[in-house]
Amino acid sequence: MAGVGLSQADFKLDPRFTDANGDMVADAPTDASKQIDPDTLIFAYTPVEDPAVYAKVWQEFLDHLAKTTGKKVQFFPVQSNAAQLEAMRAGRLHVAGFNTGSNPIAVACAGFVPFTMMASKTGAFGYEMEIITYPGSGVTKVEDIKGKKMAFTSETSNSGYKAPSALLRTEFQLEAGKDYEPVFSGKHDNSILGVANKDYPAAAIANSVMKRMVARGVVKPEQIVTIYKSQTFPTTGYGYVYNLKPELAAKVKEAFSTFNWEGTALLKEFQTSEPPQEAFIPITFKDNWAVIRQIDSAMGVSYECK
Repeated sequence: MAGVGLSQADFKLDPRFTDANGDMVADAPTDASKQIDPDTLIFAYTPVEDPAVYAKVWQEFLDHLAKTTGKKVQFFPVQSNAAQLEAMRAGRLHVAGFNTGSNPIAVACAGFVPFTMMASKTGAFGYEMEIITYPGSGVTKVEDIKGKKMAFTSETSNSGYKAPSALLRTEFQLEAGKDYEPVFSGKHDNSILGVANKDYPAAAIANSVMKRMVARGVVKPEQIVTIYKSQTFPTTGYGYVYNLKPELAAKVKEAFSTFNWEGTALLKEFQTSEPPQEAFIPITFKDNWAVIRQIDSAMGVSYECK
């Protein structure tokens, strides 16, 4: 995958957006009447696990976001990547964390402007895609997936679908539907639990999610065997919708950069990742998502709005 060249021309924003400064994200409308200034900001976290768990995890941050912006803030529990994309595109979602793989389509199609992600206090970040199995499955190496079921999460996921599909095809000559049967679990936690419970002989997952599930005691390390680990990818990107009033967008950015993690449910949940996620650091879509756009290019992914 590293050998796939990617020019900026391969990535295009939907025609309804403009990008005058060439930063690859939609510019705020210059016409003030087309900017939005909602009384209640709607926030959604990527649909990785049980939304009810994450409403509590994010509460202290959302209180801080409300205080910083002077707006009411509501947590919107999304059930799928598609629902999250559609909500932002339709104007029902203002601030969000989009997972690694759906970031480019959110930028291109929904006008998402990512500006930050979680990292360690030293600025270390990222996760790897792992292909996992269970002890005694008969799968001890990637080639053993031939003729078996392989669980993915959803088609917009980087580690849950796009990266492993490209990898299986280019490095192991395994074609979906011909050499193995792809099944979709919907979420990383479903795939991880599916392997742990021996429902799937193999699955492609984000190891950051797996580490958090192990830390919470949802699965035991001895239930899972890793047979492949990828290069490091960026984690969930957080940002706002492009047509948010610029003064309000600036306040949203300020809320992320000034949030005090100490003693919060957010820290408790995310510090179990490796590296620990315990701070918000600035990122750019142009630089930090270059490797993801490269994988998308290898997969022939289209950023057309459906």
